Amino acid sequence: MTKRHLHGATLECVQGDIVHQPDMESVVNAANAELRIGGGVAGAIHRAAGPGLERECRPLAPIRPGQAVITGAHNLPNRYVVHCLGPIYGIDQPSDMLLASCYKNALQLAEQNMIASIAFPAISTGAFGYPMESAVRVAFKTIIGVLPRLSSVKYVRFVLFHHADVRVCEDVLVDLMEENDDA
Repeated sequence: MTKRHLHGATLECVQGDIVHQPDMESVVNAANAELRIGGGVAGAIHRAAGPGLERECRPLAPIRPGQAVITGAHNLPNRYVVHCLGPIYGIDQPSDMLLASCYKNALQLAEQNMIASIAFPAISTGAFGYPMESAVRVAFKTIIGVLPRLSSVKYVRFVLFHHADVRVCEDVLVDLMEENDDA
């Protein structure tokens, strides 16, 4: 686990399951456009949250790549779920800007709802095919850029299922923090 502090907030990478983050006020769903149960993160979050989540999501759908919406967390141990539709790599263009918008919009929703802690999966890296290192680099550059404007959000966690993905996340975070120190 790598943990860093920047602009009064904590950034960290952990191995785990996004639906088991009881110390986080909100979790992020790597959603599909219709905000329905699916595979991967969306399936895990919907199954753990129960059918009330899908009912709450229906009037909010569809969303476009880069957009984010917020709901209650239902049966999850969190207060909120922020749903983001990441880009399909190589199809939704410009992929990097759309992915960055997911993180910006999720953090803006967290700020508007006075959420102190948020746990992200690596959006778009599963079935949507975004390469892990590139996706994490876009994510952390975006988060580091937005952090100085946030007053509520004080804890940002990346939750990755596989150990190899955690190592990539940690390496990118350390690299970007060193770049930030040099600036």
